[in-house]
Amino acid sequence: MRLFSRWIDEVAAAAAVLLKAEASQAESPREKKEANKTRHSRCSLAPLCLLLFSSSSPLCKNKKQEPRAEEKAMAEEAELRYLSGLGNSFSSEAVPGSLPVGQNSPLVCPLGLYAEQLSGTSFTTPRAHNLRTWLYRIKPSVTHEPFHPRSPTNERLLGEFDRTTTVATPTQLRWRPADVPAAPRRLDFIDGLYTVCGAGSSFLRHGYAIHMYAANKSMDGCAFCNADGDFLIVPQKGSANGLASPRDFLSPTAWFEQAHRPGYIIVQKYGGELFTATQDFSPFNVVAWHGNYVPYKVLSIQYRPIDHGDPSVNTVLTAPTDKPGVALLDFVIFPPRWLVAENTFRPPYYHRNCMTEFMGLIYGIYEAKADGFLPGGASLHSCMTPHGPDTKTYEATISRADANEPLRLDGTLAFMFESSLIPRVCRWALESPHIEIWITTSAGSD
Repeated sequence: MRLFSRWIDEVAAAAAVLLKAEASQAESPREKKEANKTRHSRCSLAPLCLLLFSSSSPLCKNKKQEPRAEEKAMAEEAELRYLSGLGNSFSSEAVPGSLPVGQNSPLVCPLGLYAEQLSGTSFTTPRAHNLRTWLYRIKPSVTHEPFHPRSPTNERLLGEFDRTTTVATPTQLRWRPADVPAAPRRLDFIDGLYTVCGAGSSFLRHGYAIHMYAANKSMDGCAFCNADGDFLIVPQKGSANGLASPRDFLSPTAWFEQAHRPGYIIVQKYGGELFTATQDFSPFNVVAWHGNYVPYKVLSIQYRPIDHGDPSVNTVLTAPTDKPGVALLDFVIFPPRWLVAENTFRPPYYHRNCMTEFMGLIYGIYEAKADGFLPGGASLHSCMTPHGPDTKTYEATISRADANEPLRLDGTLAFMFESSLIPRVCRWALESPHIEIWITTSAGSD
């Protein structure tokens, strides 16, 4: 998701491994929904910009006046406040009276602000599915220098998945956590980001990309805008995501800064490539806003008793396709839960299916993977590729003396991206097969 307010820095600065799905779909009204802003657990896929809310400082009463010293600034370290709900139309103002009344774009906006609309859907989209937010800025976003290709480039960041850049493989793959750079080497969110696999093309507005990153440096004086799709960010350190209860989805209230920032850098991802532009102000200068195209986060894990069942039980967000019930990308979570089914093999069973599964572990141990699946790591099982519990898990499960006793899975959190599209894998991500975890499974006999 983009449109991040100041709390994106908390995620980007964490020394973490982040698994991200970036979904962008075709132009159809039903599909142009943002990846973190889904109505009824459906995720949108319209392009959106990372440049929005943030902190501090006085406002001009009108465009020709200098800021007055007596005008109160927002506290630099003030605690952020949030609005609860999913798919709602919200309004927020950091300074009372900064939202226009009765219209979106008056001749002169309150406090001399500039009205700017951010659209997440096309103008022909039916009103019930329309996604847009009106922003009231100290300075409009357009006042930046021209974009130029970024140097140095990030060659491991992709926006298209074809034979020239990626490889098709049905082999089961698993990745260890990405290494957090050791001092004195410092990487921010942009330079620590790399693509693992994906399908489709950002130019065609259809498909998804899965990235990982490790970062240990804050993005001071720099902001990131992704024109290729919306981010769904799953931090391995720094925060957590829960099940799909609408009130657990939190959108930040308006929080701005007004400061002269010469040389402020905007990095834009466009077609899988990075471009930069400079400006003399912070992009986090939205004093007020209203609309339904907003970022959100999920505050915490909801501990609920869920038997092992189909992963659809734990689906949090869905990016739909034109075919009802078929997902371009599902976001599924496996939180702590009770296992109570009697005379049943409780871990995920051996299977193959028509969907592709990309799994990641946030913390703890995943119930079907005893070996080599570490927090911050990930695995990929493509469509119709067989997979299931590793040998150690299988043998430990069938030999339990108390196999019918209720068992609580605590201290664990895993997630999965499931897609109907076949992914292509980046060449640098191929050297991690893990067939050996099943090779020692013995043959059954009567």
